[in-house]
Amino acid sequence: MFEQELEMEKKSSSIVPLMLIVTLIVGIAGVALYFVLWSRTEVSAAEANAIVTAALERQGPATLKFETGMVSDQTQPDPRYRLLEKEGYVKLGKTQKNKTPITLTEKGESFLGEIAGVQEKKTDDGKGYTVPLAQRKLVSVDKITMLSPEKAQLDYTWKWEPTKGGEVLDAAGPAVKKFNTWDRSTLIDKFGAAFYSASPTKVTILVAKKDKGWTIVTQ
Repeated sequence: MFEQELEMEKKSSSIVPLMLIVTLIVGIAGVALYFVLWSRTEVSAAEANAIVTAALERQGPATLKFETGMVSDQTQPDPRYRLLEKEGYVKLGKTQKNKTPITLTEKGESFLGEIAGVQEKKTDDGKGYTVPLAQRKLVSVDKITMLSPEKAQLDYTWKWEPTKGGEVLDAAGPAVKKFNTWDRSTLIDKFGAAFYSASPTKVTILVAKKDKGWTIVTQ
């Protein structure tokens, strides 16, 4: 009996170190697997370019909207129409009963014809136009920082790519600078004017690995 207990004690004492060794090996293997997975889930340069390009395209172009015909609420035409008139693209008539006749000139027709993607629609008293001014374009993905196997930080640079409409509505351009501070602010806040000729902009975003690939994390 004593010999059996002694034998069992020896076996028990040998099993404990063995279990510790096995646990250590499993732990090391797990850590190694983690780093292998990390290295395999890095965001590639091609993926980063695709992610950012798609995000910029989803924002769509900056646009200017205006109407021709008998346009309501233009007893004092807003700076959008006054700018278009100064540039020779529309002609403003005499306001009657809160409606102003606005006509697209021959120069205006030519101007719109040179801009891809202009949308036209009929209104009750004329036509409505949506004019693309500029689209955000990727300049470069500057840095990819892996924060974990399923999360990364992308640093990139983008710039505006203006149309002829954007060149006219450039907040730093001569057409917009003809107006006073209040009107320039209104053109920027309401009618699509922006600093389209400004230096490229740097942006940092976070992306996460999902079932369908890398996705931008919205905060």
